[in-house]
Amino acid sequence: MSLNKPEKMPSLDANVVKIAVEMESENPQLKEFNQKIPLTNIIQDLCNGWDLTDPEQYALKFSEKTNQNYVTEKNRNEIKNGSVLRLAFSPSKIAYDILQTLHSEGSDDKNERTSALQKLAECSTDITFALEFINKQGLALIISLIERGKCQGAMLANALASFVELMDHGIVSWDILETPFINMVASYVNNQTSRPQEAKVVQSSLSILESIVLNSSAKYGQVEKEVGFPNLVLRLENQNPIIQQNALSLINALFLKADPAKRKIIASTLCTKQVRNVILQNIIQTSSGEVGSEMAHQLYVMQTLCFGLLEERMNTKMDPQDQDAHEKIKELRKIAFELDTISGGDASRRQLSPFTKDYKKLGFKYDINPALDFTETPPGMLALDCMVYFARNHVDAYTKVVLENSCRADEHECPFGRSSVELVRLLCNILRIGELPSEQTTTYHQIFFSHDHPFHELYCVCIVLLNKTWKEMRATTEDFVKVLSVVREQITRALGSQPANLEKLRQKLSTLTYSEITNLWQQERTSREQWESHARPIVQLKELVTPEIVQLIKKQRLNYMVDGTRFTKYSQRGQRVKDKFWFVRLSQNHKVLHYGDCDDKSVPTIEELPNKLGVVDIKALLTGKDCPHMKDAKGRKSTHQLAFSLTLDSVEMTPLYFVAPDEMVYDYWVDGINALLGNKMTSKEAENDLETLLSMEIKLRLLDAEGVGVDIPQDPPPVPADPPNYEFCYDFK
Repeated sequence: MSLNKPEKMPSLDANVVKIAVEMESENPQLKEFNQKIPLTNIIQDLCNGWDLTDPEQYALKFSEKTNQNYVTEKNRNEIKNGSVLRLAFSPSKIAYDILQTLHSEGSDDKNERTSALQKLAECSTDITFALEFINKQGLALIISLIERGKCQGAMLANALASFVELMDHGIVSWDILETPFINMVASYVNNQTSRPQEAKVVQSSLSILESIVLNSSAKYGQVEKEVGFPNLVLRLENQNPIIQQNALSLINALFLKADPAKRKIIASTLCTKQVRNVILQNIIQTSSGEVGSEMAHQLYVMQTLCFGLLEERMNTKMDPQDQDAHEKIKELRKIAFELDTISGGDASRRQLSPFTKDYKKLGFKYDINPALDFTETPPGMLALDCMVYFARNHVDAYTKVVLENSCRADEHECPFGRSSVELVRLLCNILRIGELPSEQTTTYHQIFFSHDHPFHELYCVCIVLLNKTWKEMRATTEDFVKVLSVVREQITRALGSQPANLEKLRQKLSTLTYSEITNLWQQERTSREQWESHARPIVQLKELVTPEIVQLIKKQRLNYMVDGTRFTKYSQRGQRVKDKFWFVRLSQNHKVLHYGDCDDKSVPTIEELPNKLGVVDIKALLTGKDCPHMKDAKGRKSTHQLAFSLTLDSVEMTPLYFVAPDEMVYDYWVDGINALLGNKMTSKEAENDLETLLSMEIKLRLLDAEGVGVDIPQDPPPVPADPPNYEFCYDFK
């Protein structure tokens, strides 16, 4: 293949890179691309090489598989040696051609307009094109077409997809949308008779309504009015995972933006057995057994919002005038000590002593006036709610816990009242009741979809566990804090195993006995003791070994970067971009970072990542709130804690903005970048790794001294005095 080669000019500086430029039906041109020369001049030169007129109608585009955006003065620094570009029609010309076709409403050729809308959907992912199209009043035309019902089938699907892409750039406010548009889009969601080929219409419609709810200032009521929750629940039964995901996202958006009264109504709907079974059978327990990261995040958000409704009771103190609450306290006493009057129990259980004594046996801190036990927040009235739920719904377990402790000596009884208050406080802390959903978390608990009242049922399981652990520890009231620390460990580890239902949770907790937790803690303590040893020989040995361990950690971090990581995309304003990801790898020689767009499952090879950044071009590493893309990220819990960015030496080069998916990934990347820049690794993960590896190395080196009665002295032994002479040679003569 012959190439039209321009005369070669020697590269004078780093601003000149060698590239290839393609064009349909033309031989490619090899060029030296000078970053200092305006793009219009470069395009003019290319058009001359191909004998093209009207160079203003052409523009350069990247031609990588994951990046086909237009080259602009802002992103031209992404062009590196060996890049392949494509000369194509400019955004202005394409936008004009599409608008001309769409304005021809009298045309009988619907295929032509459908093709134009399909091209629009493809081009609108590029913000350069989107700006041109919107500036030519193209967005207003698309809104009008949708609003007036002028599109159907594939034409409608492409029109909605185009609208989504155009609005995702944040160029236009969502407040511009009027009631007729919202009603029309909502009708596509409510229409349950959609044919399979119209799935894209439903996907886009759900996505549009979610964005309206989250981003408009006063359109929530209109969306909530037009889209009923029964219709959204039916969409969760759809076999299309994108429709399921978008439907759940819209449900969460409506839930999040609702007023407190409306939230309770929404939660009561979501917690019904019918809805829970839909989620379990159609999303969680599918044949594939896999839940995508975005779907997992939405399930987590739903759980967090549902548990958030407990915050009001958690922060409510008992009102001395609340007669209903006083009746509940009396009910706790009656169920425990007067079963005969309630369920025909044995006469020996009849109340024979003053109520105060019974309240003391129930373990209330203030046995004279138990209402005072519920004045501290958290857990406030939520503790009483859980206790009454336990007594009403698990009568046998409740009476067993109370009566067992009534028979013990006072110093060994596990006070049910006080234990319940502290346990509910502990559960609120573990489940982060009252906190807003994190934008990064994808961990949800399937167990909480298995019951109408998941928090109260979890309490019922855990109060029995606490009583069992109390007996295993032979604890007294002075050991209360210690018992709670063990119970916290048991609950955290059990939930971490992701049990599918309450029975699985009970089975897991049965294996995490006090002795098992003690063994785990003993292993950790042994490791810490070795590290915390202050014996001078050990300290000196650590000082000798530490540089080797640090180099080993540095090598591991760099290898981790070489393997690469998928990051969720964030806008420059710190907003999470749903379903948009990018991948970053470090080259084997640790000199170049390769990056590019990807989906949420693929792991691109280094050859598939189109963009490059030399390590030598990195000026500084910024973390947390110092990052430029976190300046406007107000109210987004934990996002800034996982953010870091790379500022570059050249102002013409675009900085790289990261938000790690979790703390480990954040620590590994920050450590690796610091290592590349010659800085100290200071992350929590680096400290933990250094502690663990150093402890193991010290133990290995001291193996010969262990088990033979050799004690490591606090100070080294004194150096002996010199011998009288140094004649150590033995004469055999």
